[in-house]
Amino acid sequence: MKAQKLAAINDMTSPLFRIMSVYNENEPNRRQIDNDICAFHIGNGYILSVAHALKGELTIFRSMTEADYQATIMPHLTDAEILQFNGWYIPDNATNKRYLNLANQNDYTLLVDILKRINYDTRIETLYQKNICKPYLIIQQKAAQFYNDAAAHARFPPSLTFLDPNSQRQTYLIEIELIEAFTADDVALYRIINTHQSIIDLIPFFEIDNEIYDVSEKDFYCLQSAPSDLTPGRLLNVANIEGFLDQWIKQPDRIGGNYTLEGLRYLIKGYFRFGSSGAPYLKFDAATNVFKVNAIQSEACPIQLTINDNRNGNFQWINAIATPLANVIDRINAYKVP
Repeated sequence: MKAQKLAAINDMTSPLFRIMSVYNENEPNRRQIDNDICAFHIGNGYILSVAHALKGELTIFRSMTEADYQATIMPHLTDAEILQFNGWYIPDNATNKRYLNLANQNDYTLLVDILKRINYDTRIETLYQKNICKPYLIIQQKAAQFYNDAAAHARFPPSLTFLDPNSQRQTYLIEIELIEAFTADDVALYRIINTHQSIIDLIPFFEIDNEIYDVSEKDFYCLQSAPSDLTPGRLLNVANIEGFLDQWIKQPDRIGGNYTLEGLRYLIKGYFRFGSSGAPYLKFDAATNVFKVNAIQSEACPIQLTINDNRNGNFQWINAIATPLANVIDRINAYKVP
């Protein structure tokens, strides 16, 4: 199993990636990225992550077409606010867009407050629907070419690949679209779009194990981002199934109305870093000698380790709630073409 463990964390063989919300993707000097969530490839360009991330508010927008700006923002502002917004969002006649430019960072709070007053919807899913920003799969590698394939590497538009100065990794932005959010089960299904099939074929993936297990015997693992916000590394650790729960919990949504997370969940014990939502749980299949994905991290439970009896600043969590993919396998298969 050691070889499979090493493959799960290697940037050339691991199916674990990140989804980020990207503005101005084809304008490198103006490109901005918000949001960051775990995601994994299940084959043929289909990606799984969590649905609750789509309900999160980005609080502001980074850019917007002039037409949308005039139609959805201006009519709701006072005369004084119009002057403020026109100073914050600078028009560019070449692109017919407005771009955020806050010379005084103290204006950020004022901008957020005004957007809340006019009830402007900055939830991530809404911004995707309005094409204000787009979801992108982020793949980073030490190799200079995409999976060491020169032909596939050459198919990337130059604006969508670059060397990240912080991690010193070649970084690729791959456009995806939200297919459906299975909100109650906290699972979201995406698909890679506007990308050549030769690129998709190179991306590692997990097969799905759609069994429901009531115990684990050191053959169940959580694959998540390594415990540092400065590196794109991965961490694979043993996760133990401690039991089941029938979840029913109301989640707040200021704009769209509260929604409910409900259904069968695993109660997991292990190590979970802050920001592990969307991480896959892997079951080792001894018959085929491979890891298969069986569940997805929904949330870390509020049972927290202490350091010197102090919880402050300590984001190590020892319990988690995970959704078995058996809950949604029929809906996934309705979209996913083998």
